[in-house]
Amino acid sequence: MSATSASATRPPFTIAGFPVRSWAFAIRIWIAAVIALLVSFWLQLEVPSSAMLTVMILAEPTRGQALEKAGYRLIATVIGVVVSIAIVSSLSQARDLLLVAFAAWVGVCIYACGLLDGYRAYAAVLSGYTVALIAIQQIDNPLHVFEAAMSRGAAIAVGALSITLVNDMLVAPDRHPQLAAQLATLHRRLQRYAQAVIRSEATDAVMVASLMREIVALRPDISSLATESSSGPVRSAAARSAMVALVAELHAVRALAALPAISDPASREQLASIFDRGAEEPHRVRTCEDRIDLPDDAPTSNAWALHELRRRDAEVCLHLSALTSASRRPSRSWQAPLYRSQRIALENGVRAAAHIALTSLFLVLAGWPNASIALSLVATIIGLGATTPAPRTFTTLDFFGTPIAIALTGILEFFVLNGVSDFPLLAIGLAPFLVGSALLTSLPNPVLSGLGKVNLIFISVVLAASNPQTYDPQAFLFTALFLWLATGLLLAAQYLIPPVSDTQRKRWLLASARDELHTMLRRGDRRYAPEEATFRDAVRVAQIAAAGSTEAEHRISVEQALAYFDQAGAIRFCAARLTCLTDRPVSGLAAQARAALIARDPQLIRVAADTLRARAQADSAAFAASAALIVASAVVRQARAGTAHMHGCES
Repeated sequence: MSATSASATRPPFTIAGFPVRSWAFAIRIWIAAVIALLVSFWLQLEVPSSAMLTVMILAEPTRGQALEKAGYRLIATVIGVVVSIAIVSSLSQARDLLLVAFAAWVGVCIYACGLLDGYRAYAAVLSGYTVALIAIQQIDNPLHVFEAAMSRGAAIAVGALSITLVNDMLVAPDRHPQLAAQLATLHRRLQRYAQAVIRSEATDAVMVASLMREIVALRPDISSLATESSSGPVRSAAARSAMVALVAELHAVRALAALPAISDPASREQLASIFDRGAEEPHRVRTCEDRIDLPDDAPTSNAWALHELRRRDAEVCLHLSALTSASRRPSRSWQAPLYRSQRIALENGVRAAAHIALTSLFLVLAGWPNASIALSLVATIIGLGATTPAPRTFTTLDFFGTPIAIALTGILEFFVLNGVSDFPLLAIGLAPFLVGSALLTSLPNPVLSGLGKVNLIFISVVLAASNPQTYDPQAFLFTALFLWLATGLLLAAQYLIPPVSDTQRKRWLLASARDELHTMLRRGDRRYAPEEATFRDAVRVAQIAAAGSTEAEHRISVEQALAYFDQAGAIRFCAARLTCLTDRPVSGLAAQARAALIARDPQLIRVAADTLRARAQADSAAFAASAALIVASAVVRQARAGTAHMHGCES
């Protein structure tokens, strides 16, 4: 084993069970929080704790992620401020209508969140709960809205600048080395899947969907590469193209699996061994120099499908090389379109508005003073939960994590600080609580990581650092009570009006895949290249795979989703090759083949392929289109057989 590979597999050095990089991240967060508070005190901001809270929210492990999130946070804050002023100026004399407008706005923002991903989705929900933090908390003093908005904007700017400065000075790591390693690992797993298909070994549909899910899950991280450095846009384009190419290669593997297996075991093993040469002979892999020698009795469609697979594999290698070197933008740069379910997003938005309405009604009927604090926290939790896969699980985690954060803040405020007013003592007292919570966020366990994030945010909210620091037990208990009350009310509302179930989401997603498969060639949508449209389909398969476990019903849904994915991709790639024949003598046959693809009749597609091949003669484009049609015929036939089998299992 080489020194490089040995160092790559050596476990990282740890302190108290945490890697050094986790400690570096936690210390950066503490330093940024201290700087944000110091600058806020110096500028005499009205709510300096908002600057510290901004640092906690922007606590991301890499520089590019924190910078991108900060940019979206500033944009969303501006939108929230404008909407707050508009709502209050129009409805300040009618509180009931103001609350209705607020609930509707939160619903619109949650709907927008459902159509986005990454920090764009976060910006959408932030636009919603910013109105709660500005307009709702000033519902008894509407003339103070503009002043509160300016104060919050200044605090957010201070927090964003603080964490950006600390990340640059302390050399926060970039994301692209880890992302390149993740893409390379996924590529190797995909190559092993290709080897299993070539060797005619059994493969698992759930495993394939899981691989697809891991590939498309890198989409938000790839967008943050553009803000890391001057070479960030080039790296982002290379990583995005590599991700799309991985999905295209996965489709090529599945298309090969639909063809008859090669009968000669020696030939299968020789073909499978081609994918073992990536690390030893990278130049050969990138240029696709390996010959594909098949037995004489092997169909020509197998040779074409194998060559297509090798071409896709070479494209992935080229994009990964461009990501690593960042010397120039890749020759082919693909988009990575996101599949958006309008129906699911709309349902989530309506339910979020209903949750706000229920909690508002309860708080109004209760008549508690300053209940606007609880309502603003409800909106915040709804917004942050909407960016997670399971909003109710997020609220449950908040419900049980809030008492922990309250207890820790009480220890910090009344036992550690205990009346001190010197800023250095405040900074030192914050250290163990912020560093410890930040270390938890770096853990792979989602529950512990979530608790760490809850503590980072809620400690900042409950402590409410000010200059001078106040130590009022009654105010502390009041804030703690309403914080826990907010999570409890929201959890009750989410049980009364539950989020969209996983089963219902899968049904809607499968229905949309089926409808698009029926109409995609008729609509003539040319917004995306076939590879890009296939990536969009993969996002939908990943959403279906995420909505359930490994029970039999879920497995059937995954297999059905993959069948739609296989057919849509095969038809798109065939249609693209037929388009190249428009101005050739075989254009009439190409039109017939396109009609067969629209009908999705495997027999008609095969007849069109044979007819086109007989007329192709020396036309390489026509020959390639004919081979692609044969592969598409096999894919459609296999998908229909699988669908019939699934219906038989269900009955």
